Amino acid sequence: MRAQLKLLSPDYNQLEKVCGQIKEILDRMGVEYSGPIPLPTRRVVIPVKKAPDGEGTITWDRWEMRIHKRLFYIQPDDRALRQIMRLPIPDVVRPELRLKR
Repeated sequence: MRAQLKLLSPDYNQLEKVCGQIKEILDRMGVEYSGPIPLPTRRVVIPVKKAPDGEGTITWDRWEMRIHKRLFYIQPDDRALRQIMRLPIPDVVRPELRLKR
């Protein structure tokens, strides 16, 4: 049995900061883990017309948001997982924790 920790964020710098903090905790506790494994970045593109009233030439703005993802596989250890759950995670980083067999 092992724990799968998935981190998602549109802010790359905040995501890397949280990954570094998690690695420090896991190294300090001596827990076996693999990660952070970078997953493919999801690109969300939204085309929007510049002139909403229809007058003039049809020109478009393209707004883009990138969702960066990292994955950790951790051998479940109560103390290490408790330390990770207490970690102050910024609002832009979304963690997902699952226990896998």
